[in-house]
Amino acid sequence: MKLNYDTYYGIFKSRPNRFIAHVEVDGRPVVSHVPNTGRLRELLVPGAPVMLSHHAAGNRKTRYELRMVMKKGFWVSIDSQLPNALAYEAIVNDVIPELGGYDRIHKEVVYHDSRFDLQLTNKDRICYVEVKGVTLERDGWSYFPDAPTDRGRKHIDGLIRAVREGYKAALLFVVQFGQAAGFSPNRIMDPAFADKVKEAALSGVEVLSYRCAVTPDEVRITDKIPLMV
Repeated sequence: MKLNYDTYYGIFKSRPNRFIAHVEVDGRPVVSHVPNTGRLRELLVPGAPVMLSHHAAGNRKTRYELRMVMKKGFWVSIDSQLPNALAYEAIVNDVIPELGGYDRIHKEVVYHDSRFDLQLTNKDRICYVEVKGVTLERDGWSYFPDAPTDRGRKHIDGLIRAVREGYKAALLFVVQFGQAAGFSPNRIMDPAFADKVKEAALSGVEVLSYRCAVTPDEVRITDKIPLMV
């Protein structure tokens, strides 16, 4: 996916709350919105290089959006809205063979008390897909979540229910950096979520982890990486 932003580069200074970051751009302080409510503690450290987009119009409280953070010399996309669009693009372009063979893709589909990111359909099958964006890296491995997530467990319960009722279901982890050798649920941070992912896999939910190639101009899903549940 090409990123057609009005791009600026800066240095991260602080994050006074989960929505706002203070950044230095060309020697001047700017206030930027953070499009990710995760903790991002390993990324948003003082002095980290960042990439921002600038938005001159609209009813925004801030004119800047924090899009990427550099860690260990590589860019990490932190935009929590991007993984759904990346998944859609990858499925359309047959990058994810496990989710291939469907005629239509629907977004934000309600199923009982769940709202799934994608629904894939053809005349014979329906597959519900929940997408999770991954930004946490430790020692070359990727993890999710970076904070406990009751909502994440609820989504997985919905996928398990869909399988029990005769549908296909998939949990897709989109790793928003290219240097991940593999993926695991973050058992240290949220053991209940890790247990739920394992339950999902044993229940017939397709659990997938794919990484992205990330540059300031483009982010795209590239290939499947090992998954250790």
